[in-house]
Amino acid sequence: MTNELTTRSAAVQTAPLRLPPVPWRDPHTVSPAKLAEHITALEQACEQNPRSADLRTCLGMAYAMNFEVYKSMDALELAVKNEPDHFWAQLKYAELHYRLRALIKAEEETQKALALAANHFEIGVARKLLQEIRHLHRDGTQKPEWSKPLTTPALCLVAMMVVLSLMVYWK
Repeated sequence: MTNELTTRSAAVQTAPLRLPPVPWRDPHTVSPAKLAEHITALEQACEQNPRSADLRTCLGMAYAMNFEVYKSMDALELAVKNEPDHFWAQLKYAELHYRLRALIKAEEETQKALALAANHFEIGVARKLLQEIRHLHRDGTQKPEWSKPLTTPALCLVAMMVVLSLMVYWK
């Protein structure tokens, strides 16, 4: 019996973690020095294991906590690229877009994460994020999508300014 328990506990200890443990529970209580320390450790771990989506996801989250949006986006994009079927990488990538209020992209990425969800907890988390995104869509809290060129309005503005300045000059 004890031999069996020892074997089980050894197997549990050697099994790889999907995500490394985070040194804080509440992001508002971590000091900037501790966060910088953690980011440095994660960067070194990513250098040693560049294909790990888990490490890249944690690094992206740490960068986001440190208000380094571009680095966070790069780390999360790389995590999703390295493992396209990694639920947490996909969800955190979608969540970053949600926090930046790029709601159309956030909804697309969250739907991808929802398709990757493997259990009820993951489904619930993804659905909750999707619900919040759609709520913000309805309330109109999003960045406009720049899909049309601005050359025509800019030329019209310049032409109007020229006409106005000529009118003032001739008076």
